[in-house]
Amino acid sequence: MPTITTRDGAEIFFKDWGGGRPVVFSHGWPLNADAWDNQANLVASHGFRAIAHDRRGHGRSSQTWDGNHMDQYADDLAELIEQLDLTDAVLVGHSTGGGEVAHYLGRHGTSRVSKAVLLGAVPPLMLKTAANPEGSPIENFDAIRAGVAADRSQFYQDLSAPFYGANRADASVSQGLRDAFWLMSMQVGVKGALDCIKAFSETDFTEDLKSIDIPVLVAHGDDDQIVPIQAAALQTVDFVKDAQLKVYAGAPHGLVGDFEKAFNADLLAFIAS
Repeated sequence: MPTITTRDGAEIFFKDWGGGRPVVFSHGWPLNADAWDNQANLVASHGFRAIAHDRRGHGRSSQTWDGNHMDQYADDLAELIEQLDLTDAVLVGHSTGGGEVAHYLGRHGTSRVSKAVLLGAVPPLMLKTAANPEGSPIENFDAIRAGVAADRSQFYQDLSAPFYGANRADASVSQGLRDAFWLMSMQVGVKGALDCIKAFSETDFTEDLKSIDIPVLVAHGDDDQIVPIQAAALQTVDFVKDAQLKVYAGAPHGLVGDFEKAFNADLLAFIAS
C-alpha cells in the first residue's frame, strides 16, 4: 500500500495512476481518496497522472490524535507533492479538499502547481460571522458534531441524502452510492472526524485565495445543501485573480449522473488547456 511518512510520523496513503502531467485530488469530509475514483480514472485514461491521498485521520492514513487541522492538512499535501517530486501539477479539491488546496497554495505557493480546481469547496469561510453574514451558524456545525458523537453510523447514512440531493423530489440517487458514502465515512476516526469539522467550518481562507497567482476553476452546484454556493463559490471568485466560475444548475454537493458528466468534461478541458 503506497504511503508517505510525514515529519511528525503520520502515514499518508495515496493512489498513483497513469503517467504524464500530475493531477492531485483532495477529498471532502468525511470521505477518502476513493471519492475521486471516477475522476482519477478519467484523467489517467487521458494521458495524465492521477494522485489521490487519504487525509490524515481518514481512510487508510494514520488516525493521528494531533494535527487534525487545516495547517497540517496543507502541510501533508505539501509533503506528498515534495516527496513525489511533482511539478506543473493541477490540484483538484472538493469541499474540505478545496480548503486544503487553497490553504496549500497560501502556505506553500505555486512553484510546483500550475492550475487548481475548487469543486463545491468550503472557502472563503463557512462559518457565519459579523463579517460573513452569508455563512452557516455555529449551531449547524455543533449539530454535525453531536450527530457524529452520538451515532456516527446512522448520522453518515442520513447525511448521504442531502450530500447527493437524494432528498429532492426529482432525485435519482442509487442506494449503492449512498452505501459507498457510508462505507468511506465509517473509515474516519472519531477524533479526526470531529477535529475536521472545526477545520472545514472555521478556517478563513480569504488571504489564501487572494494570494493565488495561477488559473483556478471554481465549480459549484446551485442546489448544494452542504456548502451553499452564496457563501462559497460566488465569493471565492471575487478573491482569486484568475478564476473561472462554473455553476451547475440544480446540482447537489456530491455530483452524480449528468452533473458529474458535466463536471468531468469541464475538468478535462481545464487541465488540458
